[in-house]
Order: sequence, then structure tokens, then C-alpha cells
Amino acid sequence: MAYHDRSDGGLLATVCEMAFASRCGLAMRLDALDADSLAVLFNEELGAVIQTRRRDRRPVLAAFEHADLSALCHLIGYPAAGNNIEFTFKGNAIFKKPRSECHQLWSQTTWHMQRMRDNPVCAGQEYARIADTTEPGLFCHINFDHGPHTGGTVPAGPRISVGTRPKIAILREQGVNGQMEMAAAFDCGGFDAVDVTMTDLLDGLRLDGYQGLAACGGFSFGDVLGAGQGWGKSILFNPRLKVGFEKFFNRSDTFSLGVCNGCQMMSSIKHLIPGAAHWPGFVRNHSEQYESRLVMVEITSDKSVLFHGMAGAKFPVAVAHGEGRVKFDHAASAQMLGRQKQSCLRFVDNRGAAAQDYPHNPNGSEGGLTGFTSDDGRSTIMMPHPERVFRTVSNSWHPDHWGEYSPWIKIFHNARSWVD
Repeated sequence: MAYHDRSDGGLLATVCEMAFASRCGLAMRLDALDADSLAVLFNEELGAVIQTRRRDRRPVLAAFEHADLSALCHLIGYPAAGNNIEFTFKGNAIFKKPRSECHQLWSQTTWHMQRMRDNPVCAGQEYARIADTTEPGLFCHINFDHGPHTGGTVPAGPRISVGTRPKIAILREQGVNGQMEMAAAFDCGGFDAVDVTMTDLLDGLRLDGYQGLAACGGFSFGDVLGAGQGWGKSILFNPRLKVGFEKFFNRSDTFSLGVCNGCQMMSSIKHLIPGAAHWPGFVRNHSEQYESRLVMVEITSDKSVLFHGMAGAKFPVAVAHGEGRVKFDHAASAQMLGRQKQSCLRFVDNRGAAAQDYPHNPNGSEGGLTGFTSDDGRSTIMMPHPERVFRTVSNSWHPDHWGEYSPWIKIFHNARSWVD
């Protein structure tokens, strides 16, 4: 179930690091090692700690015996309920401390470095979180059906035209890197995903034949022109492109999605998008660092055609951005979007409340806001990356009962249902 090589710090550091990762207690019994306790704890010679289920103990030990290594294999302890890490040797406790205290000591150097390198407020919030022994961890609250589904199919229903695959433009600019995941997600949702570059559009390609547009994440122009801003300006300052995009957004039979870099780009051309005038811009993360994490979000509104039937759901998603903090042109814009249910996605903590502190709120956006839709729900922008985690195997954590697809597949199925 877990493995860690014994290296710097010896056995003590090795098992403590395993406990930190799982936020659990440990009960360690060192008698089987039959050696001086200090030498056992701090010996840095070649070795490893392996965790197995109790029912697997015999076959694991048999495997070591078969390899003529049984003399080097010892049973030394097990994870324990509670917050304590305890080592005993010949009936005597030789080390006993709260796991949270050990974890903060272990993280102290990193914390001091982080305070100097990053925003010290964010560094302090992340460090203080270690001491919270009641934090429940990631969770999943789903109020809709998202499976089982098979690859490349769309959900059955009277509104789906079986055999038809509407065309969606998977839009990218120089430096964008998320087009493959986005294409795969919409392909599984029942679309004909077409790779479209800005160069194609400059060369005369028109969006007339597409019913969907997905602006992908990445680093357009290396972000040297501002995240997504250069991409947006290449549309606004080219009269033919500006007219083409405006015409696409105004067609009542189209929808659009902007993710991360694409979210920033679509926000910068919001005046071409009906009902998007109050959308915010996106500026440097409060942490002053690029944030790549699996975090909790809540779908707060189903006004977006992508989020139909999903309001109230809370589950993890991937984020990867350096400039994702929401910034409104006017304070009233946030209130307007809230009243009209155009604020549709927000970061939440592991207890389900709107996330204010780092790292549950990775960019520092007020109220955890991170996704918005147009007044008619046809255009949606968000900072997280649902296309990177629409398959269960792509999630670093997920409930055991999920099938091939995570709940994020539903937004792509919703798009397909809306087109019909």
C-alpha cells in the first residue's frame, strides 16, 4: 500500500514522512530489529519501509523468504488512529510526539524559505493548516449520475441525435499546451473535435461550420504579454478576426468554453460575447507563485449550459496557473454576477465552505470565485482544468466507486445534449 526508502534521517524520518503524507498516527515496535534503539532510529544505510494489508502479510513475507531475504525483513509497526507517533523498544517508549507537531517541525525550514520567497501570508496559512488534526481531506459530493459510460459514446436520451457528431473548434495559440486533453474530453462527449490554431484563422479559416469553441490552457506567447492578454489582443486588433469571433458568439446555436489561459483570453474579449460584460479579469496569484494542485470546487449555479443539473456538487479538480486571481473592473460587477447566477464555480475547503485561505484557495480570489458564465449560459470561463481530470485514472485521488469517468465528464455530455 505504501513504500519509502530509508535515507536521510533514517527510520525515524522515513516513517514520519509516511505518516505526514497520510495524516495518521503510528505505533512502532522496534524489538524485532534487536539493536540499539538510537542506531535503529537514525541508521541511514540501505533499506525501505513497506506497508501492506494485514491479510497480505503472509504472501509478502513468503516472497522475501523465496528471495532469501527473510533475515532482512522485520515487522515494525502499523498506522494508528489518533495523532500520535510512538516508538517503543523492549517495552519502553523511546519517542512519542503528536504527528502534527512533528510535521510542523519537519516543514519549518520550508516554511521559512517560503516566507522569504512567496507571499508570507500564504506561507503562514499553509503552515498553520498542518496543525489542524480534524481536517477531513478531499471529498466528493455528487448530486447527479455520471456513469457508467464507455469511451467515445454519448449518454442515451431523446435529445441526442445518434450518429451525429457536431464540430467543435479546439482553439490554441502559440504556447498553449492543453489542446489534446480538451479534444479527448469533447470527443468522449460526442463531438467531432477539430484542432484549430490562430494561424488557421488568420489564413482565412472561418468558424461558421462549428457549433462549439473551446479555448485551451497553457502559456500563450509564454505569458510575456500578460496571461491570455496577448492572445485576446490578437483578436481585438485584427478587424477580420474580431468580426468573425463576434459573429460566432452571437449565433444562438453556439456555445464556448475558456479554460485557464483560454479563460483569460475570453475574459479579455468579453465585450464581443453577449451577456459577459461583467466578467472579471485575472491577475497574479496572491501566493506570487504558479499553483499546480488538486483542489476542491463547488458548482454554485447551473445557468451555464455545461453545468446543467450540477448545482450544489462539490468534488476535486486540477488547477495549474500563475495568474488566476479574479479582479473586477467595478465592485458592483461581482454582485451583479451573483444575483444573475452567472458566478457558477468557486473554490471550497475540505469542509465544503467557500475557500478564503491558501492553499484551498490557490490564487486568492475573493469568495473563492473561479468560474463564470454569460447571461444566456452559452459562454463559460473557468480557471480550473476539468479536461485534465475527466477520466478517473487522471485523478491523483478519487472515491473507489468511480468508473472509467470522473463527474467532470458530465459537462461535456451536457454540451452535447444542449447542441441537440
